Amino acid sequence: MKKLVIVGRPNTGKSTLFNALTNSRDALVHDRPGVTRDMVSLPMPNRPWTVFDTAGLENAKSGIAHDSTDIAINAIAGADAVLFVVDGRVGLNPMDIEWAKLVHKKTKAPTLLLINKTESTKRLSDIHDFYKLGFGEPVLISAEHKRGFDDIYEFIDKINPNEIVEETDKKEIKIAVLGQPNVGKSTFVNRVLGEKRQIVMDAPGITRDTVKIPTKFYGRDIVLMDTAGLRRKAGVTDDVETLSALKSLDAIEKSDIVILIVDATKNIENQALSIASRVYDAGKILCVALNKWDLVDEAEREDKLLKLKHQFTNSFHQIIKPLILAISAEHGTGVQNLFKRIYEQWDISNADTPTSLLNRIIEKLVAERQPPMSRLKRPMKIKFAHQTGHHPIKITINVGGASDIPESYTRYLRRGIATALHTEHLPIVIEYKKSENPFD
Repeated sequence: MKKLVIVGRPNTGKSTLFNALTNSRDALVHDRPGVTRDMVSLPMPNRPWTVFDTAGLENAKSGIAHDSTDIAINAIAGADAVLFVVDGRVGLNPMDIEWAKLVHKKTKAPTLLLINKTESTKRLSDIHDFYKLGFGEPVLISAEHKRGFDDIYEFIDKINPNEIVEETDKKEIKIAVLGQPNVGKSTFVNRVLGEKRQIVMDAPGITRDTVKIPTKFYGRDIVLMDTAGLRRKAGVTDDVETLSALKSLDAIEKSDIVILIVDATKNIENQALSIASRVYDAGKILCVALNKWDLVDEAEREDKLLKLKHQFTNSFHQIIKPLILAISAEHGTGVQNLFKRIYEQWDISNADTPTSLLNRIIEKLVAERQPPMSRLKRPMKIKFAHQTGHHPIKITINVGGASDIPESYTRYLRRGIATALHTEHLPIVIEYKKSENPFD
């Protein structure tokens, strides 16, 4: 896949253009300049290109703006093609000229100049000024209304006209990295990638977008999803943080596995437990990563780990035995073992349980504890069970008689099945199917 990198000053509409070219909403869009910080990438539908949305280029000697600009510059250097975006309403800005010089210096890749926000010609500045940028004839577009995109497609199709997008059945495991602010999520992602792809600072709220990064780690093709830190609703007053939080929660639904990063040097807060509850309710595989384990006193580690496991075990009925592992994202300790364990859980969740084995397990459980009577004083008869789904494991039980099975009995069956199948770390969904035989 070739790399198409979108660059320009802050607030020229780069993220809106990215979303339009990738048919997604992955890039956070807001009127405020500087919202994009980390680089976001997605494949372009029906074309052999990966599109990269970069942060607005800014002259900064340090801080977030410096780091995000540095990441954007590195992306320009590795691009196969560049889309340089300017604001048609504002007109040519001196910084446009400065950044255009940098693009000419950093890459020989073909560059297309896009004048965005040209919905109304009455508000359009003199386009002839933009020839000073040295990219040739500019293209007028409206990223918001998807106007002028034919010229973009023509531009990239000329670069590799004979390359065809091949359909692939390759299954990439989608792994979302969640947690509260400043627990080390981006440090963890950079450790897995082996490069500084995400901005890392000792301050909360640095990551805003949910950044999806395809990679290969420990022998598997995965998509890492670095998310914005989640705080309690009462602590969120900024609308950009609200949008970021919604994207983080959406990542749970779009993931296969969730790695919940928590700070091992602190006590587990209710917010972390709330995130875990959402993951379990969504039927996703969860691994709790105790980050900064190297900073915990060795004499306290065993007691602390037991306490945390006890806290998680007592907080949720959806899971029998939470998967909790100690790591240091900064030093890489335990990271490879973490992925080994979550891959194991993925494979177990992907396996089929023999129907005969499942029915023997349930028969034994029913014999040890009979189902309660229904509200109408009718007994429940468990007739047949079989596995009907993966990720999460789904068990369908055909029943006769009572149909209002109490949740307490369902939890009993779930726990018994998980223990017998050694799937204590995985969510199991049990559903009941009423027998259609009217004489039962």
